[in-house]
Amino acid sequence: MADFGVVADGQTLNTRSIQAAIDYVHEKGGGRLVFSAGSYVTGSVYLKSNVTLHLEEGASLLGSNNPFDYVNDPYVKWQALIFAIKQQHIGITGKGTINGRGFQTAINAVQNVHRGIFEDELKLDRVREWNRPENIYFRECEDVTIQDITLRDPGSWNQTYDQCVDLLVERIKVDSKSYWNNDGIDVVDCKNVVIRDSYFDAADDAICFKSHDASTFCDNVLVENCVARSSASGLKFGTVSRGGFKNFVVRNLTVYDTYRSAITFAAVDGGFVENILVDGVRSTNTGNVIFLRIGNRWSDGKKPYMKDITIKNVYAEVPLDKPDAGYNYEGPIEDLPRNISPASIVGLPEYKIEQVRLENIEIVYPGGGNSLYAYRGTTPAELDSIPEMAESYPEFSQFKELPAWGFYIRHANHIDMKNVTFRAVHKDYRPAVVTDDVTDGTWTDIHIEEPQSDDKKQYVFYRTQNVNVD
Repeated sequence: MADFGVVADGQTLNTRSIQAAIDYVHEKGGGRLVFSAGSYVTGSVYLKSNVTLHLEEGASLLGSNNPFDYVNDPYVKWQALIFAIKQQHIGITGKGTINGRGFQTAINAVQNVHRGIFEDELKLDRVREWNRPENIYFRECEDVTIQDITLRDPGSWNQTYDQCVDLLVERIKVDSKSYWNNDGIDVVDCKNVVIRDSYFDAADDAICFKSHDASTFCDNVLVENCVARSSASGLKFGTVSRGGFKNFVVRNLTVYDTYRSAITFAAVDGGFVENILVDGVRSTNTGNVIFLRIGNRWSDGKKPYMKDITIKNVYAEVPLDKPDAGYNYEGPIEDLPRNISPASIVGLPEYKIEQVRLENIEIVYPGGGNSLYAYRGTTPAELDSIPEMAESYPEFSQFKELPAWGFYIRHANHIDMKNVTFRAVHKDYRPAVVTDDVTDGTWTDIHIEEPQSDDKKQYVFYRTQNVNVD
């Protein structure tokens, strides 16, 4: 790198020199651009076709703390440390680190707005996400490889792959919790994706799939052998969900110390979720386990749907206390009063969730739901009073108090369960399972364990037909 005038002293701004090196390798037909041990400060650079950035162990790309050193790219309308737009055969590899140093950069950006030298609406006194740099933003690229690197401390999201084809992300470590909206990884409308053997620790969603374009969708995706920790959700589809998500396999996922759901599948913007297999999840100290949701937020006349979902081989523990306590940026305190929420499958009257199979699942809840603290009964009037909230942001806690402690299912067809256990550590005033407007399902080997509840009705079926419990 010294041949291009790049200085690894942790102080010199190397943006032009690094870009010149990328351009040179690209023009010569491609190859690896190697960063040896040292600290390289840079603003926005653009990766080009047939070029791989290789960061050797001890090498760090450091994001500049000057917000004006970053490009707000006119095509993607976002800021990033490393861009690639419509390129092929590119990658970032090696044992080194990309450190966005985003906290200070974001604070500097806010100060620039207060000084009147930069315009931003400052929602909640934060510069909006697209006016803060993330570490990586690749758009419409083909044959992308991200291997072995550490990604840390972006100013916004961490890494976004948008409408890319043939994406491999493996053996990476993400420490992404220095500021608000620090997702672990965002995959948007991509096809042929593998994410494996990686660790994500994020202030926002850890492993997040989005669909921004109503004319396309995420397709043919494998996620395996990954660990997620988040002050939002562990594995999430949507939001945004304008197109959809199809043909996913998720295997051997560990989620811990996570504020929202271990698994969230949301189709709330006119998109779809179809043909998804989740096989093998261990979730501990996580606020919710499974949340499947159809909404009608930004649908623009499209009809959302969710069907053919299999979730199996899951062990989960839900805590009584806030699971992300101690994060730099914790999830918000929920509107209270509200007892611990159950896992839930919630569609809409006109858009029902269909063909969901749950197998070999054990969820341990704290129980202790207190009707004098928050109450939702199971009479028809009380169940009808639960709002649909079709246009709301999808979160498992959006309905506040739900009438079950184990599982709540509403507006769904063909929900099958086999060998599913719901265990409450303490007695809860609510039944374990409540269904509302559910048709068809076979439930076998369902186990409900709750202390001091021998005479308690554990199932409430309301407006429910052809659900057979064996």
